[in-house]
Parts: sequence; structure tokens; C-alpha cells
Amino acid sequence: LSYDFFAIIMSIFIAHWSLSNNWFIVDKLSTLCVALTAIFTLVVFARLGFYRAILRYIGLDAISTLLIGVSISAAIYAATSWMIFNDITFVKVLFFWSILFCFVGGSRLGFKSYIDSKNNKDFLALIYGAGAAGRQLASALKNSDGYKPVAFLDDNESLQDAQIDGLNVYSPRNLALLIEKQGVSRVLLALPSVSHSRRNEILKSLEPFPLKVKTIAGMEDIVSGKVKIDQLKEIEIEDLLGRDSVSPNRDLFKADIENKVVMVTGAGGSIGSELCRQILSAQPKSLLLYELNEFALYQIERELREQIQKERKSIDLIPLLGSVQQKKRTFKTLKSFKVQTVYHAAAYKHVPIVENNIVEGIRNNVFGTWFTAEAAIKASVEKFVLVSTDKAVRPTNIMGASKRMAELVLQGLQQRDSKTQFTMVRFGNVLGSSGSVVPLFREQIKNGGPITVTHKDITRYFMTIPEASQLVIQAGAMAKGGDVFVLDMGEPVKINQLAERMIHLMGMTVKSKENPTGEIEVQYTGLRPGEKLYEELLIGENVEGTTHPRIMTAREDYLSWARTLEALESLDKLCEKMDCEGIVQLLLRLPVGYNPQHAVCDLIWEVDKDRLSEADFSTEKVVKLNP
Repeated sequence: LSYDFFAIIMSIFIAHWSLSNNWFIVDKLSTLCVALTAIFTLVVFARLGFYRAILRYIGLDAISTLLIGVSISAAIYAATSWMIFNDITFVKVLFFWSILFCFVGGSRLGFKSYIDSKNNKDFLALIYGAGAAGRQLASALKNSDGYKPVAFLDDNESLQDAQIDGLNVYSPRNLALLIEKQGVSRVLLALPSVSHSRRNEILKSLEPFPLKVKTIAGMEDIVSGKVKIDQLKEIEIEDLLGRDSVSPNRDLFKADIENKVVMVTGAGGSIGSELCRQILSAQPKSLLLYELNEFALYQIERELREQIQKERKSIDLIPLLGSVQQKKRTFKTLKSFKVQTVYHAAAYKHVPIVENNIVEGIRNNVFGTWFTAEAAIKASVEKFVLVSTDKAVRPTNIMGASKRMAELVLQGLQQRDSKTQFTMVRFGNVLGSSGSVVPLFREQIKNGGPITVTHKDITRYFMTIPEASQLVIQAGAMAKGGDVFVLDMGEPVKINQLAERMIHLMGMTVKSKENPTGEIEVQYTGLRPGEKLYEELLIGENVEGTTHPRIMTAREDYLSWARTLEALESLDKLCEKMDCEGIVQLLLRLPVGYNPQHAVCDLIWEVDKDRLSEADFSTEKVVKLNP
């Protein structure tokens, strides 16, 4: 108020002096004119909200209010001058208007700039993408803390060298120059609709530069209101892999679900929970969530109930605690609710943990599958889909061997003239699952490193959880009984290269012999028990395509049911005796392709001094089986 009062007086003096080239004569009438102009102007300014605005946050909308206020002040000055002196010129009023606008507006903008410069903790950022999303992001960031946009990058030549909302648009080729001149440390991807393959190309082009890269959410989430455009997030691993998913075939997707009673075992796990989400979108009559872990069951049930209420679906959601090793409870569940389709995702899948807990791994993965499958037959279930793994192919670990054995069980049951159709779907690593390397790497980078990789040559196939779940459902719909389906996982990824890309895109450098001043070191810890350098998806070459471009079917050896049953009985006795060495020997005799690269490392087996002798339970009693 004090500043504006003196600014009004000075504006009148300067306007008068500029036109008449002599100073304003101070007398009673002139004082009255100045006082009335100043007082009435301050009242107008107050009514317009000039003194409610927080100066550091004023923007373009304040300019229009300022124009109105100064224009009213000029009108007041003209009116008072006419009433008191009976003399006023348009030029003098225009001069007063211009000078007052500069004093009042300039002071506020200057103060805002000063405060911003004193408190500026924003990162200077380039926005990659000058489209609608990029423009909205720039506008949002100008009024928020954290990032200060300095320019746009865009591949569209028609936009380059233009200016949008005060920011210049440059070609990505100018990136090095912008980093040097502007001191940019962040790149914000405003490309919500671009494909993963194109995004991957862009990220590769940004990797050589010392920049941290973040991205806005997908367009669907922005439009639906789930997130705001300025809610930036870390680069997703899908962006690094560059794999574009294929939209599901709706007929296949709904075939075993729509208006049917569906059960998912292991419903609280990473794959099981996503299967539940996808199944819900296909409108089942009922969805049974079968889960051993109470908290996991609580989480997925709450999430799905919220989704059902939000979308106003009429789906009966049934959460059930239970283990797939409980034969009677599993059968009672399937029979009581008249389940028609089962997706069996319940399994222990962490290779080192299963390697250290052999008996429980076999019990859950092999016998859990067998008991659930027998219960499905007895309860007249129409379709039973086993979620398998690429580690079941020529396994070097108990987890993979147990999953291959589970496949043999289902293939054997199918040969027993079962009315239930059994099928298996194999795929590799899913991104973001429990035990995935991606969240581990991100945490290690944020903690300053080092990143731990088991071997410099280790490679893995990767797929997103939603895509894998969609393909599992579609593959199951194509089953004729006893089929082994294999998902197209794209190209395998070297884990150390993935780690280095994550380091670069989080704005850091790799510490190595060639670059000793780097920030994050990649350390190689050696392969863990049961871990392979390379994963496979097929045992033999008998693979055929299907009607879906990402799903193949494999023809592989299996046992008759009689021989499978013999093997299961022997395996059961070995588990009962906790004879880990015997379990390994039996798996070596079975057509699972098991090829361990290390001695038995079950934790109890290693420390048990009262281990069973061969006289107590000889492995010779275990039958030798061939396909």
C-alpha cells in the first residue's frame, strides 16, 4: 500500500513534468487532486485483490487485473483534474497510465524474480515433445516448484526454431549445446502416446548425456484424472526394452471368462493379482481369489472391490484363504462354487530360495499343482491353465525342475482321458514382479550404489505383467488339452547393459576402470546356486505358430499317467523323509531335463548331522523312468 501510494504520486509528477517540462506546482488544489487520485486508486486496487495476491506466485492472469486497476486509476486522475482544474489532456492521462503501469507492475514482477532467484531450488529442464502434452506440462511447471523448463526438444522440423509459451523449440541435435549453455540437468519426456519402441530410441539418444530423465504418465491416466500432467515419474523399464504390446484378441480373451465362474490360485502374487485384474475386465460371473498369504489376499480383494464399485460391475468376488496343498479344501472350493475355469498361478518361483528349501519347493510346485488338478477333475472344471516358466526348460535348479514336473503331471492327467482341459503357458521374467531386478537396481542407484549383477554375460527375457497375463488368458482359450504354449518374449536383454542404462537415465555415470570418477559401480557377485546364464523357452524344435502373433505351441515329450504316478509316489516318499539328495537323483532320472551345476544346498540338509543313511531309504528304490 505504501509503495503504491508513492508510485501514484510519482506517476502524476513525472507525467506533468514530461509534457510541460516544469515541475508540478504544489498547492492546496494540486495536493487535493493528487490525494484524491491516490486514495481512490488504492481503494480500487484493494477491491480488485491486489493485496491478496502472493507475489512470488503471480502470473499472466495478474496482468489483466493490473491493466484494469491502472486504467481505473487513470480515469480517476482525469476526473479529479477536470473537476479541480477544469483542465486535462488525453496525452497527460496516457502518460500517467503508462508510468503507473510500469511502477506497479514492474515492482511486483521484479520482486517475484528476486524471491525466485533467492529461493530457487528448481532443476533446469528440457521438455522433450512440444505437442499438447508438452505445452500443458510447461505451463504447469511454471507455477510449481521442482523443475524450471528452459526449452522444448522436438523431432518435428516444422516446430523447430519456433517459440511456444515463451520457450524456444530446438532439434534434439542441439542437446549438447543446450546442456553447456543453459546448465540443464533434467529431461522431461512429454510423449504420453508414443510407442515403447520409439520411446526406447529416444532414451538411447539421451543416454550419452549427464541427464536425469523423467516422464509424464500415459494419456489414459491423464485424461481420466488419475494423475496430473505435472506428476512426473521415473522411466519405466518397458521404455528401456522398447517392446510394443499387442492388443488382446477380445474373442479369445473372453472365451473362458465371460459369464463364468473363475478361480485364480496364488491370487495375491504378482502374476496372480494381475490375472485377477484382467479377468475382471472380461466380466466373469464370479471370481474366486484363492491365496495362502492373508495380507496379500486382503490387498487384492480391496483393490478389486474398489474397481467393481467404481465401474458398477455385477461380479461376485469371493476371497478365500487356502493352500493348493490342501486337497479337501481345494476340492470343496471348486465344487461348492461350481468353478468352470482355473488359472493356477500359486508357486514358489524365487530360484535361490527354492534351492535352499527343496522339499517345500517340490511340495508346493509339484504336489500343489497335482492336488489342484485332481480337485478340478473331480469338480468337473472345464479349463485348467498352469502358469509355467522358461526356467522349466533344461532346468539347472529345483524351481525350474519342479515346474517342468508340474507340466508333466498335467500332461499325464490329460492322457488319463480327463474331461478337464489342461494347458500350460511358459514365459520368462515379468517386470515389477517380486524379486525382479529392476526395483532392486533402482533402489541401489538411489542409495549411491553399487549395483550388483551376478555375471557380466547373464541375459534374460522380459515382459510386462499385464501383457503376460493377457497372453496367458488368450493361450488358455486356444487349448485343446495337454498343450504347452510359449509366449514370444522378444529379444533377450543383457542384465549388465540394463543396469548401465538405468544409471545413465537416472542422471549418473558408471564407475569403472575406464571411468574411475564415475558415481555408480556395477559389481559382479557370481552366479547363485541354480542360476543359468541364458534362459530358454523351448526344449525341442517342435514349435508351431498359432492364430495369435505372440503365442506359439510346443510339442514335447511326456510320461504316461502310470509312470507319472509312480514318479509322484517316489517323490512323495523322498519329501516325507526330507531326502534332498534322493529328490535330486529322482529328478535326474525323470524326463525334465534337469542338469544341476552344484551340490545340494538345502539349508536344513547342509546342517543336519542326523541325515538319513542309504539303509534307511535307499535311492535305489526309486524307479528309473524314461519317456
